[in-house]
Amino acid sequence: MELVCPAGTPAALRAAADAGADAIYCGFANETNARNFPGLNFSPSELADGVAYAHAKGARVLVAINTFAQAGQIHLWEEAVNDAASAGADAVIAADIAVLQHAATNHPDLRLHLSVQAAANTPEAIRFYAETFGVKRVVLPRVLSVPEIAALNREIDVETEVFVFGGLCVMTEGRCALSSYATGKSPNLTGVCSPPDHVDYTEDPSGRLQARLGGFTIDSFESGQAAGYPTLCKGQFSAIEKTGYLFEDPVSLNAFELLEELSSAGVTALKIEGRQRGKAYIAGVVKAFRQAVDGLESGADARPAIAALKAFSEGGQQTAGSYKKTWR
Repeated sequence: MELVCPAGTPAALRAAADAGADAIYCGFANETNARNFPGLNFSPSELADGVAYAHAKGARVLVAINTFAQAGQIHLWEEAVNDAASAGADAVIAADIAVLQHAATNHPDLRLHLSVQAAANTPEAIRFYAETFGVKRVVLPRVLSVPEIAALNREIDVETEVFVFGGLCVMTEGRCALSSYATGKSPNLTGVCSPPDHVDYTEDPSGRLQARLGGFTIDSFESGQAAGYPTLCKGQFSAIEKTGYLFEDPVSLNAFELLEELSSAGVTALKIEGRQRGKAYIAGVVKAFRQAVDGLESGADARPAIAALKAFSEGGQQTAGSYKKTWR
């Protein structure tokens, strides 16, 4: 299976290529990119240099132009597709049908991957994108179990890519309306569902620390307890007279133990999340998964390398997420 790795900076791209990535995904420093963080991402010239470096190492570069264009302002997204093609990118990862249409019409030789932002997880939806725009691969939302992925692969003719490590989004990607409601900012265009300027921590009279997002309390912690970052899908909620993490605990996805099952399910590519992470994270995680994927073919034991992944996880905790359908 192909190992697809993140890069938020030119240094991270080089680290991923050096660590053995088969493909590296990155984006431009503007609203066309769903990880539009200050200080991250690529200019057109940096992308061209990154493509040259990756190709020299035998790796491909996939450009994420994966946000939804604002009405009447499609030009920025069209320009991003043009710049990706000019830089020699191997594929564009997109969700907006206008962006896909522009790429298919103006750059017919540029390979198209359907972003997880499109939230396409049925044969009918995936076939629509494949037949209409020539999409060759779909990145599946993190809401499917392994048997569901296997059943899906039996009904479609395009490649499938799944997340195996990093941040775990349990909402249907591209549809995070709750965060927009809480902060007034669209995760689609600002690159983050919990903007730092809308996050605050306040101690209540009992001494508990309240983590708040946009004025809403998302979580609560005992004095001295490690406080997680307030993200709506990983907050505590009260329902049916119980309070807890109804969707998913605030921990990281790690599907290492499922790699063989994912391979048997027909998965083409394994995706690591983390374009906002530094090059040390990139190098460590990519190296571990490189050994794991190679070990599937050679029979070598990759568990010692994978043990190091705990240090790169939120709170040092990991979950198989919806692959095992562990939601309460």
